[in-house]
Amino acid sequence: MPRNIVTRISAIPPIQRQSMIQLGVTLTVTLFGFLSTMLFSHLLGADLMGVYYLFLAYYGVFNMIGDAGFGGAAVKRISEGKDQNEYLTAYAVLRFLLIIISTLILLAISPYFVDLKDYDLIPWIIAALAAAFFGNTITYGVYGLGHVGIRNLATGVNEFVRILIQIVAVLLGYSLAGLFGGFIIAIIISGIFCIKYFTFRPARFTADHLRSLITYSIWAFLIGSGSLIFSYADTIFIGYFMDNGDVGVYRVALQLTTAGTFLTAAIAGTLTPKFSNWSAKGDLTQIPGILTKSITYGLLLAVPTAAGGILLSDRLLYFFYGAEFAAGGAACAILLLLQIVNVFMVFLGTTLSAIDHARQSFYASGSAALLNVALNVLLIPIIGIEGAAVASLVSITLNAVLLRYYLGQHLSVRCDLRAAGHILLSALLMAAVILVYMQFVPLTNIFLVLVPVAVGAVLYFVVLFRLNREIHDEIADLAKQFGLPWPHWL
Repeated sequence: MPRNIVTRISAIPPIQRQSMIQLGVTLTVTLFGFLSTMLFSHLLGADLMGVYYLFLAYYGVFNMIGDAGFGGAAVKRISEGKDQNEYLTAYAVLRFLLIIISTLILLAISPYFVDLKDYDLIPWIIAALAAAFFGNTITYGVYGLGHVGIRNLATGVNEFVRILIQIVAVLLGYSLAGLFGGFIIAIIISGIFCIKYFTFRPARFTADHLRSLITYSIWAFLIGSGSLIFSYADTIFIGYFMDNGDVGVYRVALQLTTAGTFLTAAIAGTLTPKFSNWSAKGDLTQIPGILTKSITYGLLLAVPTAAGGILLSDRLLYFFYGAEFAAGGAACAILLLLQIVNVFMVFLGTTLSAIDHARQSFYASGSAALLNVALNVLLIPIIGIEGAAVASLVSITLNAVLLRYYLGQHLSVRCDLRAAGHILLSALLMAAVILVYMQFVPLTNIFLVLVPVAVGAVLYFVVLFRLNREIHDEIADLAKQFGLPWPHWL
């Protein structure tokens, strides 16, 4: 990379620079992930894809038990800058013991879960838990030290390696074993990638270090449990009440909706260490402005993706993933709305936890998680996967409302209504053009579907940049600092 470009990039404020790096990683990996999922969907079908998503759900549950919130607690304490070696060592010991406990629980309950037995998932889940002990210990340590860019790159490496191995393995005929094996190997490699920046040394920790981790981890675990319910309760309940194929259809539809989450994921991953450090120093003055801007940029993609996706979801699922996945169109439309609410939930929750009010964050996520479970049990037997989507949308909305209430007790929280209005207006104009296109052009092949997607995206950004010069100028400046061309006519 030319030296002048490096100099310009170094001059970008840390949060913006790290967010841009994470955005690049997230965007590239997600696109790669979309393509691989399309391949797997066509080769394996909805049923086997459903089994893979169930594996991810069960792994997520038992990995949460094996972490018990100590990972988040370790990042929090390490980021505060005191006794970093002691906190990391204490975390590693606790994590090792909890992985053993998690494995024993898995073995104890496995006879009661049909999917675990029928597809021999238990050995794969145990192997994934062991890999997570190594990989997560390294990456959490690096993250706590403030190497956000390295941690984000490690996430990208994890995804790239996983997808590459899975593609090769599936093409060679290893089917589910290839998917499981790629997932496990990638976790290990992501840890290896971070070792160079893992400057910790084993250190004797005390009861005070344990108490400090436990104090924070209790709430981090409870918050994580709530997030886990949002992530996997719908999958597990669909698997219980319906068929594995329905799980596959639902999860593929959910993945399609993540097309609008690039910016949210990229920015949120950079905020925790900074906000935590400022909070530890008693300086909260910088947070409200960054939070407001983060929400605006999260909506920048989530809103237009929802506006266009609702109109085209069934056709996109049909052509990208296969005919049997088109049944997820209605659920996909609901989940697209969910991603808009998710922007608020992610940023508000990240901020509340980072400024050391994890208890209130749990009150919000816990209440919403209970509602999520109740709605899943009530709605899935009645209206199927659409019921799971409604349950997620309603419960995440409650979570966001409660987080806004609790965070407002500590910080000034506001949304830039002017910018949000411009985003919404631009998205509605885009949707109107897509709707007119659909009235005159039958969407009979993938190329005819991609035309309104491309035209709509260009129209959206042109209108938005004309309406809101502040957003235009910030994005243009970042593009120029990264050495990217920017159209003068905009």
